[in-house]
Amino acid sequence: WIGDWFKKADKNNDGRMNFKEVASDESLSMTINLKDDEFVLFYKMLTQRDDVMRVFQEYSSDAQKLSQSDLEVFLREEQLEGDDVEPLAKQLIERYEPSDTAKLLKAMTFDGFLMYLGSAEGSIFNPQRRGIFQDMSQPLCHYFISSSHNTYLMEDQLRGQSSVEGYIRALNRGCRCVEVDCWDGANGEPIVYHGHTFTSKILFKDVVNAVGNYAFKVSEYPVILSIENHCNVEQQRVMAQHLKRILGDKLLKSTLDGRAAVGLPSPEDLKGKILVKAKKIGNLEESFNGVMEDSLSGEVSDEEDAADIEEDNLHRESVRRKLKVGQSKQRLSKELSDCVVYCKSVHFSSFKHSRIHSKFYEVASFTESKARKHLREAGAEFVHHNSRQLTRVYPTGFRTDSSNFNPQEMWNAGCQIVALNFQTAGEGMDLNDGLFSQNGRCGYVLKPSFMREPEKRFNPETPQRRDGYQPVVLTVQVISGQQLPKVNIKEDSIVDPLVRVEIHGVPLDQAKQETRYIENNGFNPVWYDMLRFTIHSPELAMVRIVVEDYDKTSKNDFVGQYTLPLSCMQQGYRHIHLLSKDGTSIPPASLFVHIRISELE
Repeated sequence: WIGDWFKKADKNNDGRMNFKEVASDESLSMTINLKDDEFVLFYKMLTQRDDVMRVFQEYSSDAQKLSQSDLEVFLREEQLEGDDVEPLAKQLIERYEPSDTAKLLKAMTFDGFLMYLGSAEGSIFNPQRRGIFQDMSQPLCHYFISSSHNTYLMEDQLRGQSSVEGYIRALNRGCRCVEVDCWDGANGEPIVYHGHTFTSKILFKDVVNAVGNYAFKVSEYPVILSIENHCNVEQQRVMAQHLKRILGDKLLKSTLDGRAAVGLPSPEDLKGKILVKAKKIGNLEESFNGVMEDSLSGEVSDEEDAADIEEDNLHRESVRRKLKVGQSKQRLSKELSDCVVYCKSVHFSSFKHSRIHSKFYEVASFTESKARKHLREAGAEFVHHNSRQLTRVYPTGFRTDSSNFNPQEMWNAGCQIVALNFQTAGEGMDLNDGLFSQNGRCGYVLKPSFMREPEKRFNPETPQRRDGYQPVVLTVQVISGQQLPKVNIKEDSIVDPLVRVEIHGVPLDQAKQETRYIENNGFNPVWYDMLRFTIHSPELAMVRIVVEDYDKTSKNDFVGQYTLPLSCMQQGYRHIHLLSKDGTSIPPASLFVHIRISELE
C-alpha cells in the first residue's frame, strides 16, 4: 500500500520523493508534518504483526535479532528445509535483511524476518515446484493436460458471445487442449459456434490464426485442437487448407520419424507442435501404405450429448433406435482426415473391447455423467485404460450456464483431457489452476506412478489396497489474516472472516473444515485454529483454502482463495497470498498459517 502511494506520488520516477512531490499529493501531505521517526512509527503501526513477533522471539537468543545460527535452527526445525541449512540462511539474510549493519553481523532483524515470510520463499507453495521439474519424456497418456471446453464461448452455452478472445485467454492460462465446433458457413467458409443455439458465430480461419499466434506464448509443449466437425466435405477441405496454410510447420502432419509408430510420443518430442484430434479415415498404419479412399462415410461428430440425455432421461433402447434413424451418415474428407495423426476420435464401447482392440492413438470422449458411471462401476478398469490411452471428459449438455463439474473426480480415474469452461470462475477452475500451477505452468502434469503402470490396478474407491499405500496427516493451523478485501462496496461494511480448508482427492479424502468467524475485522483477524485431515492418496490430493465473509442470514460471501497440490506445499510458518474469484492476485491480502504433513502412525 505504501509502495503504491509512493509510486503514485513519485512524479519524475526517480525512485525518491522530493518535497514538491509530497506536497502535491493530498493523501501524503499529512506525512509532511511527521518527522522521520514519526513516519517510521506510523508505518510500523500499520504493519504491526504480533503473530510473527511471537515466532521471532521464540527463536531469537537475545529477543533483538536472529543470529545466523538462530535462523538455521528455525529453518531446520520449523520450516523443515533439510539438515544443511547454512547456505540457505546466508542467502535469506543477504536477500531480505534491509539493515546493512545486521547484514555485517550475519543476522536478521524482525523487519528482515517479516520480509522473508512474506516472500515467495516464505509462501505455502514450494518454489522448487514452480519451474519444470517433472520428466517430460513419457507418453502423452501419462500426463494430466490442461483442457478447455467450448473454448470459443465467453459466456453461456445458449446465447453467449463467441470470440477468438476465448482461445487467446485459455492459451495464455496454459491450456493445452482447445475445442473447435465447426459448422458450414456462408461463401464456403466454415464457422465456429455452439450448434443449434443463439451463440454468435466466428470464422474457423480466425480461430486457427489465434491458435497459431498464441499456442506457445506461455508453454512450448504441444497443443491439441479438439475438432467437433459438423461440416460438409467441401468445407472440411477448406478447414484442412486453413490448418496447413496458417499453421505451417507447427501442424503435426505425420508421425514424428515418418515411420509407423508403436506408441504415443511425449510432450518433449512434440514441443512446438499443434495436433488435431478428430475422426480419421481408416487407421494410422494404413496411411503409411497409401491405401486410402478419397472420402468415407462415417459419424464425424464426437460429442455424445444424445447419450447424456439417454442416460439421464430415457430408456436406452428407444433412444438408440431414434438415434439410428436420425443419424445421417456424414462424409469425411481425406484432406482433413490426413491432419489427424496421434489423436483419432473413436466411439467407446467397453473397457474390455478397448483392451483387446484399441490402438494407442485412439481417443474416446465421455460426458461427465458417463465418466462417473464408469468410475462407479469399474474404477480400476478406467485407471488401467487411461494408462494406455487418452480420454477426454467434457461437461454434460445440461450445463447451459457454462458451469463446471469437479475435475478432481476425473483426475482420480487418470483421465487426461478433462475439459472445463475456462470462462466460468469457481471451484472447478480453482482446482484446474491449482493443479497446473506447478511444473512451469506448462499445461502438463505427470500422473502418479501407480496410474501410469498398467500392472498396478489402482482403484480410487479403495486407495488403501495399493502397493506403497502410505496415508499422511495434514495439520493446518490458521493463525491470522492480513488486509482481507471488503466484499460489499458499502462505506461501513467490514468482513467477518472465516477460513475453510477443503481437501479434494479420492472419495475417502474429500473433506472440509472451518475456523470460527472473527467479527468485524478484515484488517488483521487472528484465529490460531487447528484443522486436521487424514489423506489416503496424498499424490492426488488438492488443497483449497477459502476465505469467506460469514453471514448469519444468507450465504457467506466469497473473499479470496488459494488452491495447490498437497505435493507442492511447504511446511512450517507460511503465508498464503490470496487470489480473487477469477484466479488473479489480490495483494496484499494473505493468511498466515503453520503447516505439518506427517505419516499416519
